[in-house]
Amino acid sequence: MELLLPKLGLLVWTLLAFLIVFFLLKKMAWPAIIKGLRDRENTITDSLATAQRVKEEMALMKSENETLLAKAREERAQMLKEARDTKDRIVSEAKEQAKAEANKIVIEAQAAINAQKMAALTEVKNQVGKLVIEVSEKVLRKELGNKDAQEAHIKGLVDEVKLN
Repeated sequence: MELLLPKLGLLVWTLLAFLIVFFLLKKMAWPAIIKGLRDRENTITDSLATAQRVKEEMALMKSENETLLAKAREERAQMLKEARDTKDRIVSEAKEQAKAEANKIVIEAQAAINAQKMAALTEVKNQVGKLVIEVSEKVLRKELGNKDAQEAHIKGLVDEVKLN
């Protein structure tokens, strides 16, 4: 049982050694340990605050990015609409210009056709007139080949003129 109950001398020396170690630890180790723990706590707190600030900034940037993306999509849609409108306008202008050119060409062609038609009709009339004169001349020469027939024909024309 002696082993279980320490003697008074052992207790005093153990208590004295504990107090010396405690005093040394309190004077030298505890301030450094507490300072290290406080520094670590401050570092963790600062890191958490920085992480929260970065998270908020990321959320803000995400919001700004979504806004910019929506704006870019809207601008792209607007540009596509303007491009389509410009294309449609250019196509319609080209169609109108082509129609105007076609109408101009048709009018010029009709005018040329009418001019050629009139020239052809004039030429035909001239040829018909020449043919009529030639035929009439031949017929009259044949019919009025003798002098009695010429005089009878002239009398008939004079009588006809007097009646008119």
